[in-house]
Amino acid sequence: MTTAKISTRKFDVVIVGAGGSGMRASLQLALAGLNVAVLSKVFPTRSHTVAAQGGIGASLGNMSEDNWHYHFFDTVKGSDWLGDQDAIEFMCREAPKVVYELEHFGMPFDRNADGTIYQRPFGGHTANYGEKPVQRACAAADRTGHAMLHTLYQQNVKARTQFFVEWMALDLIRDAEGDVVGVTALEMETGEVHILQGKTVLLATGGAGRIFAASTNAFINTGDGLGMAARAGIPLEDMEFWQFHPTGVHNAGVLLTEGCRGEGAILRNANGERFMERYAPTLKDLAPRDFVSRCMDQEIKEGRGCGPNKDYINLDMTHLGGDTIAKRLPSVLEIGHNFANVDITKEPIPVVPTIHYQMGGIPTNIHGQVVVPKDGKPNEIINGLYAVGECACVSVHGANRLGTNSLLDLLVFGRAAGNHLVAANLGKQSHKTLPADAADRSLARLARLDGSSSGEYAQDVANDLRAAMQQHAGVFRTQAMLNEGVSKIAAIAERVRNITLKDKSKVFNTARIEALEVENLIEAAQATIVSAAARTESRGAHTVNDYGDTPAHPNGRNDEQWMKHTLWYSEGNRLDYKPVNLKPLTVDSIPPKVRTF
Repeated sequence: MTTAKISTRKFDVVIVGAGGSGMRASLQLALAGLNVAVLSKVFPTRSHTVAAQGGIGASLGNMSEDNWHYHFFDTVKGSDWLGDQDAIEFMCREAPKVVYELEHFGMPFDRNADGTIYQRPFGGHTANYGEKPVQRACAAADRTGHAMLHTLYQQNVKARTQFFVEWMALDLIRDAEGDVVGVTALEMETGEVHILQGKTVLLATGGAGRIFAASTNAFINTGDGLGMAARAGIPLEDMEFWQFHPTGVHNAGVLLTEGCRGEGAILRNANGERFMERYAPTLKDLAPRDFVSRCMDQEIKEGRGCGPNKDYINLDMTHLGGDTIAKRLPSVLEIGHNFANVDITKEPIPVVPTIHYQMGGIPTNIHGQVVVPKDGKPNEIINGLYAVGECACVSVHGANRLGTNSLLDLLVFGRAAGNHLVAANLGKQSHKTLPADAADRSLARLARLDGSSSGEYAQDVANDLRAAMQQHAGVFRTQAMLNEGVSKIAAIAERVRNITLKDKSKVFNTARIEALEVENLIEAAQATIVSAAARTESRGAHTVNDYGDTPAHPNGRNDEQWMKHTLWYSEGNRLDYKPVNLKPLTVDSIPPKVRTF
């Protein structure tokens, strides 16, 4: 098959991914009358946003004193000063607006007695610049992502957004000037390759959490947008920073929302002690996730873990009462029964830190435009390419994301990208010409798989990749461990080139999809391990035992050398860096200091 024979469809905007950020952007575009295509590997309401439980962070002040300045401070501090303060200010100022907008779309938030949106406390969110916890998480029980995704899908159906369900985007198409002019995509039902030509492409493909063996991420979270960007020569930013959620169900990898602790759940060690009081006297169990995860891991390492193997921590909700749990945490109640054989109203549930969220991704500005270093400038725009959500790195999360800021990120930057594209008046612009070799890369990838007669099974390679990442890039890292991980992942990258397909059929061939996904996973894994091995400090979620607390570098953080963003390039497996933006849009900068809770 040649590029000339491949079917081509034209749209104003092609969006890859139908989660919260993709559908928030598509809604803005469809309402403006633009011709929008949204590709998704799964039905839109099965996108991973549906699994988010706890809430959307916004300083509404419905339950306690709050304003966006406090939210801004908490997010900068939570990021361990690796977040860009202009982007953080933009997100926190926009937060109330996007939540009220979602409410008007029909989002079924829980309510207070006076009819206002119910808000619960969440880790790292405080009033008066760290003095006390604040109630900022706008919640729909513990199914907030589910309610949000369904609300956005209904609004998109109303706006007549065009969905391509069970389609997998393969590669970005760039012309001779480097502008992005479309994507190649595989229609799973037929196995045929298509070109979707767009005046703009927007990547909203979510994270790559399946590069780890123990993950709260869905099986679809294979970093497809990251792989597409990396193969197209675009760097990936800050990929060494991965968030371990403190409360994944032991031996199940299923998430228990931070909303449990927001409602008053307590982490206890084998002695029944509420140990977080020792580590974080002010915020206790509601300290930021990177901090709580390390404290839990330390309790386990020092022999105070629970169970016969002393390898987990107990999350105790029994004192909350059955009525409160049934009303505020109904999904957690079900998860306890189904995945831990525990009735959380009567007994604690075993939990361990579990990989949850990717802080890094495709570099963007606050409009969602993808930016790269060029001609000595750190943030030059790539024409025709946007990225939003977890696959993007506008750097509001820095080295550690605060809970509830992920759903907020999706809404704020999905909407911002949509608005920016609407303002660009795309409807009156013409499509750029497709290059003659538009589909060659994708066709070559598929031809290699279909022409293979020997090699390894995709899932065997993927499982070894996940095991290596789990072993070498966990909650606590050492320099030797990371260096060895670089070699192991490089060896696995060679094996990815020798994946074979036994079944060469086209119709709904899931083995072919899995093989293509592994090619995306390896880009994310190499970006992570190479970036992590090079960062010789401890910051946020990147905690390296070699770089501990010293007078010169409290908590192991080295601001003189490492207050900068990592950029990893697939070609040459090389690194570059760019400065952190410490200057907000309108308010005073928050200078770096030691994080205490």
